[in-house]
Amino acid sequence: MRVLKWALLTLAVLFVAAASLASWKMGGPRNLVGFLRYGTQRTEGNLRVGDLAPEATLVALDGSTRVRLSGRIGGRPLVLVFGSYT
Repeated sequence: MRVLKWALLTLAVLFVAAASLASWKMGGPRNLVGFLRYGTQRTEGNLRVGDLAPEATLVALDGSTRVRLSGRIGGRPLVLVFGSYT
């Protein structure tokens, strides 16, 4: 019985150490949770430098106006930023 307790305690410590190391390498616990939750849904794209951007329709900041990406591509550079600044 005593050996079983030590074995379980050792496994728990190793698990916590491995999770801590993985979390640290991924930039924090939030990234680890996101990786575990969405890691299998991520796919690599096939766009290359110089390819045309895929067609997309976005909602403007007013919440009701729809903007087509192809209508904005022209002589000036277009930068899309997907992220959160909170």
